[in-house]
Amino acid sequence: MPRDVNDTGFVLWLTGLSGSGKTTIALVLEEQLKAAGKRVQVLDGDEIRKGLSPEIGFSKEDRERHNRRVIFLAGMLLRHDVVSIIPLISPYREVRDEARQRLGNFVEVFVDATLDTCIKRDPKGLYKKALAGQITDMTGIQDPYETPLDPEVVVHTDDETPAATAGKVLDYLRRRGWLGPAA
Repeated sequence: MPRDVNDTGFVLWLTGLSGSGKTTIALVLEEQLKAAGKRVQVLDGDEIRKGLSPEIGFSKEDRERHNRRVIFLAGMLLRHDVVSIIPLISPYREVRDEARQRLGNFVEVFVDATLDTCIKRDPKGLYKKALAGQITDMTGIQDPYETPLDPEVVVHTDDETPAATAGKVLDYLRRRGWLGPAA
């Protein structure tokens, strides 16, 4: 007997600079996927860091360790056909590629916004601190962000609304067969 599309778990890995709109899009997607009958969990990078990784910093090794903890959690949820939406800077391609390989049902969403836009938004005040020299390991300023080479979905939050960006992701999921037709 074929499985219902609502019984299929997958991972939406939203990567981009701080302030690009990852969490905003994740919350819109969460609402829409729940309305479509999916079991959904947002694994927000900041929240997981507070709960599981408060002892680690922002060195390359610490960021990789934190990302691997998120991969582990997403894998646990995936085994139970829960959709994980992961808004996480995840600046290094190697770790994102590892997530893709380990998780299987994986969709990389590049939340693209220019550095200037992210600096203007600066929701946490981190860019201001980094530009003043108070933070020395800010992704996009002192630490690199490795742009995805072949993401499944690219959204441009400089000129697209959160609803439009979520719509692009949902359209991809429908084409993939992981989400039924639009209501």
